[in-house]
Amino acid sequence: MRLVLAAGTTHTAEIDGISAAGAAPDLMAHTPSADVEIVEYGRPVRAPIVPVSPSGCPTPAVITRAVRERLGFELTVIDAGLIRPTSTPTVSVGAQGGEDIRETEPVPRAQEIYEEARRFGAALPDDSVMIGETIPGGTTTALGVLTALDEDIPVSSSLPDNPLRLKQNVVSEALSQSDLGRGDAAGDPVFAVNSMGDPVLATVAGFTIGALGSGIDVTLAGGTQMLAAAALVRHAGIDDPLGLATTSFVANDETVALARACERLGIDLEVTDPGFDEDDHVSMQRYVDGEGKEGVGMGGALALAHRAGVDMDSVRDSVIEVYERLDGDADGP
Repeated sequence: MRLVLAAGTTHTAEIDGISAAGAAPDLMAHTPSADVEIVEYGRPVRAPIVPVSPSGCPTPAVITRAVRERLGFELTVIDAGLIRPTSTPTVSVGAQGGEDIRETEPVPRAQEIYEEARRFGAALPDDSVMIGETIPGGTTTALGVLTALDEDIPVSSSLPDNPLRLKQNVVSEALSQSDLGRGDAAGDPVFAVNSMGDPVLATVAGFTIGALGSGIDVTLAGGTQMLAAAALVRHAGIDDPLGLATTSFVANDETVALARACERLGIDLEVTDPGFDEDDHVSMQRYVDGEGKEGVGMGGALALAHRAGVDMDSVRDSVIEVYERLDGDADGP
């Protein structure tokens, strides 16, 4: 199985209180670059940080890497708008970092990104792939896209208390700035991303449509951002079977009606519980407390472990190994 990660940025993440994908706002721009290096190499190589939340919750990349060390799945990273360098080999789709969604066109090259990603997805030789994301602020842009498409689907958060009202206010302001109403982009997924989204969503939607068109089985590896990607696929008129592999942390989030949303979009839902509540190690307890929840293909990686018969005790042991390997790096620059 191949895991594809679309890694990018949006200035929407800089809105105070929106995201926990970094110890401080000025470090969040490095998070996607560091995430893909951790999954690829087991530690940051060029990125100067180990991503943690302000309270110390480790990036979901730790869990994805831990599973990769057990299974050895293939990894492909798409540069979907990175603004900080990474040493991980990447596929370019011509993306640049996304602007704040309160700008008129936060993703002005959405059409080109979508088409390049579609061509790449169609050209892969795999029978099946998983695609995940890493982009701070991505649940807010996901809500923007869902609103523009007139999809009544709430989004989750990397924070324990989902700032949904803040996100809704940001989306309302963004609609006003773009002179749009709810549902004005229904049936036009590229316009929805161009007006209210981020370059990662353009990439994931295009890639998924291209892969499905070539007969490849696609599983979206992630949470409510991937529901937004699924909505984009459906609004493009694609009704092929499509899966969503996510964590129990997202499924248990009371602000997200996950099963209902998947049913609405015709998505097969696969939820994996890593059993973090059975271990009191610091690398897992923040997730139990409601932080993190998903990202960097974490739900997909855990699903792959479950499918392969790898017990979660073994996965948790690997998580501790990866975390402790990174722990010294977290005190670096």
